[in-house]
Amino acid sequence: MDLAVIILTYNEEKHIGRCLESMRQVSDEIYIVDAFSTDGTVAIAESYGAKVFQHTWVNYAQQFQWGLDNCGIQASWVMRMDSDEYLEPALIAEINEKVQGLPAEVSGVYIRRKVLFKGKWIRHGGFYPHNLLRIWRNRIGSIEQRWMDEHIVLSEGKTAQFKEHIVDYNLNAIHWWVNKHNNYAIREMVDLLNIKYGLLSADKRLLEMESTQAKKKRFLKERVYSSLSPGMRASFYFMYRYILRFGFMDGYHGFVFHFMQGYWYRLLVDVNLEEFERKLNGDKGKEKMLAVLKEDYNIVLN
Repeated sequence: MDLAVIILTYNEEKHIGRCLESMRQVSDEIYIVDAFSTDGTVAIAESYGAKVFQHTWVNYAQQFQWGLDNCGIQASWVMRMDSDEYLEPALIAEINEKVQGLPAEVSGVYIRRKVLFKGKWIRHGGFYPHNLLRIWRNRIGSIEQRWMDEHIVLSEGKTAQFKEHIVDYNLNAIHWWVNKHNNYAIREMVDLLNIKYGLLSADKRLLEMESTQAKKKRFLKERVYSSLSPGMRASFYFMYRYILRFGFMDGYHGFVFHFMQGYWYRLLVDVNLEEFERKLNGDKGKEKMLAVLKEDYNIVLN
């Protein structure tokens, strides 16, 4: 199959074998960009024939773009996967059947993703169907340079939609999930700071693409959600997901997921943002903000 896959890893021995077991059914060119794992991730990846590169982590966007630029991809098509994801058998068949026969004007493929939380498929609350651009022609796609919620964008061409699914199912304990979202909250805070104060040159390429689910969500986040008052927007967002988008139909595990991811996490982002602005002591100059990010959060913005 003329398809290369890039997967970012750091201490993913619990998931990487499951991911690679499905990926080697669609690709002979699998690249791991590892952030110097200390567990068995690298050994497992190599046992599946993956080519492993190691690179110091800054954020997801920079790490993935480094992989695109430095892995020496030879295939005509490239696919993005996370280590805690895998392909359903029907998607394996669909990729093998359809990718090579796509029309020349098609440069990217959207794939549906199922999110499982504690074994429960999260089907409501706006989480399904979740369409993501995951396959694209080599050298046509690159990743947005953002600290959070980064997407692949195309320099040219049209897109196609596949029917079958990637499954996102993380097997780690809830305390790991909480720690991950603690880190996400800092990255999301940086994006909100950038929207509010223009600390960085914003990557606007997604908003310039054809109408997509990701584009609509980005527009709502930057133009509507970010304009609401902190704290209140977390409450509104949770009620929107849990009531208006029928999140309550996902049962107990769905409630935990929608509450934690749709309220607790969003409130945590706002608390971090409020705390950051207090640390400025009224000085909202760019130099002061960059200094606080570096000294207190170990984040260096270029």
